[in-house]
Amino acid sequence: MVPATFSTPLRPMSDRPVPQPGILKIAPYVPGKSQAAPGVVPIKLSANESPLGASPAALAALQEADRSPEIYPEGTSRILREALGDVHGLEPLRIVCGNGSDDLLHLLAQCYLGERDNAVMSRHGFNVYPIVTMGASAEIIMAPEKDYRADVDAMLAAVTPATKMVFLANPNNPTGTYLGGEELERLHRGLRPDILFVLDSAYAEYVTAEDYDVGIGLVSGAENVVMVRTFSKMGLAASRIGWMYAPDHVVDVVNRIRGPFNVNRPAQYAGAAAARDVDFTVRLKQYNAQWRAWLTRALHGNAIRVIDSQANFVLALFDSAETSKAAFQALFAEGLIVREIGVYGIENGLRISIGPEPAMRRLVEVLKAFGAPGARD
Repeated sequence: MVPATFSTPLRPMSDRPVPQPGILKIAPYVPGKSQAAPGVVPIKLSANESPLGASPAALAALQEADRSPEIYPEGTSRILREALGDVHGLEPLRIVCGNGSDDLLHLLAQCYLGERDNAVMSRHGFNVYPIVTMGASAEIIMAPEKDYRADVDAMLAAVTPATKMVFLANPNNPTGTYLGGEELERLHRGLRPDILFVLDSAYAEYVTAEDYDVGIGLVSGAENVVMVRTFSKMGLAASRIGWMYAPDHVVDVVNRIRGPFNVNRPAQYAGAAAARDVDFTVRLKQYNAQWRAWLTRALHGNAIRVIDSQANFVLALFDSAETSKAAFQALFAEGLIVREIGVYGIENGLRISIGPEPAMRRLVEVLKAFGAPGARD
């Protein structure tokens, strides 16, 4: 038998298995804290979860679907895709569901990125983007922002001949800022047709800005745009349900490597029920808008700057990293757990989820006692 020949040199032999290039350079994702100090009841405002819990219809569907755990789920999440299609006016065959939106981001990167490729994102964008990019042995390029907001010109300037993907969280996590529809279209127009534009609309249900565009029209009219969504911010974070709307050819590619049962049966039924429970979604949006505005007014001042947010959280900026850490500790001592975001390159900021009214009022009281002049009733 003639030995196989290779066009690229083999990696040197090792005395143990060696991971793919770039894997060991990845900083593992670190979630926000969820436990308070010993003896203190935690009030979790660190993960952007629903302050109103889950849709009652979704809870009922979860319970009903969980009665037959011995049965495999339907492999394509058909019931969920059909519900999403009905509610959003989409073709179900152009929808792929995943075990959370992170699952879909990993699949997209695995399909469209490789060695010598790169992906572009904004500087303070979601930190799963570097993980999925480097996990595919590609390079991540971070474009500078303007006042914690994605800069279209900077992102386009960061594109190179090796760029194969552009990520944009809109609204962005952890800043809460967004690009309006015209800017979104300008960003897309500036990209080569072989670059996949991944529009992460995880917080779309909370947006109140009139010029916001969730991205459905972009996907429908282009061959290189994917919109990614999630149910995690709508009360079903534990169920891990993500979905994407994409061109047919992207759906075909992703489905070739997607796990055959990547969304469990209770999650499929709960997601379908949650999607159809439009009244609950509206109530959640209204509650969030009310208390997002209240918290912004209550905190904003000389010592705390609150970035205008279109998500279900606010970004509070302090005068220094030291002040931010001290504020975090003051809140933590009272059981109020918020998100430190140094991992996003914002050492002087805390991301605060919109939570139940008592939690919001208590948080402001603690920051007032802490001595931040910006915290007021």
